[in-house]
Amino acid sequence: MEKKRIIITGGSGKAGQWIVKHFVQNNYDVINLDVKAPAETICRTIITDLNDLGQVHNALSQYSTGSRQEVAGIVHFAAIPQAYTHTNDVCFRNNVMSTYHILEAAANLGIGKVVLASSESSYGICFASEFFEPQYLPIDEEHPQLPEDSYGLSKVVNEVTAQTFNRRTGMQVVSFRLGNILVPESYAQLKANFDDTAARLRILWSYIDARDVATACLKAIEAEGLGAEALIIAADDSSSNRLTLELVEQYLPGVKDIRSPLDGRTSLISNAKAKRLLGWEPQYKLMEQE
Repeated sequence: MEKKRIIITGGSGKAGQWIVKHFVQNNYDVINLDVKAPAETICRTIITDLNDLGQVHNALSQYSTGSRQEVAGIVHFAAIPQAYTHTNDVCFRNNVMSTYHILEAAANLGIGKVVLASSESSYGICFASEFFEPQYLPIDEEHPQLPEDSYGLSKVVNEVTAQTFNRRTGMQVVSFRLGNILVPESYAQLKANFDDTAARLRILWSYIDARDVATACLKAIEAEGLGAEALIIAADDSSSNRLTLELVEQYLPGVKDIRSPLDGRTSLISNAKAKRLLGWEPQYKLMEQE
């Protein structure tokens, strides 16, 4: 049986390497579009500037037309990954235009499914100049998105752009609101800093293992009929060794609207919608990692 083809952008990056590996392991023919080669070569990489629509269209058209292989979709993870590492305009322009170019080229070439990397930063808490508490807990997809930084704003714009392309073409676009992505070597340092509980307040002690991101990407590509959806992809547990209710009482005392039980070390960012729509279950928990 002919392999299905998947296009992954940012496959040389932190999460992208794990996404590439997972699709390869699941018998996909993977093409990586990135501005740099990966540390480990397990698929073909095409050096591509995603800010140039011509390059994007050319790279995608090579592998989506005139081929017997079905293109299952695009997983778009290439981006500036956080606020304030670049000037505000560069961050916004890069993240918004690269995403627009991927969706425009996909629409022109008849590629029907795209997964986008959105962010929990779109809620605005992470990079706000003055910390503010969420309106309720756990945060879910309906919580207001209130960014003041260009990074969080870029993610909000990209989610709206996804809705636009769904209306135009019927394209299925799933935007993952991702938290702090951890790779296996991240856990030891995180645990060594458990005493600095406040350091991870602005991300509400959320995290997600890159391997669980990869399985969510595959689930989203293989799902049918989702339209344009934004889904939180977070671990079931928090990245603190303290009980979640203790964290809320100490650091978030103004939040009185608690919408589901905060038992044990449960996450303050809800992944329930992703579980329901994708049949996805995160497999990695902080305390089980070395």
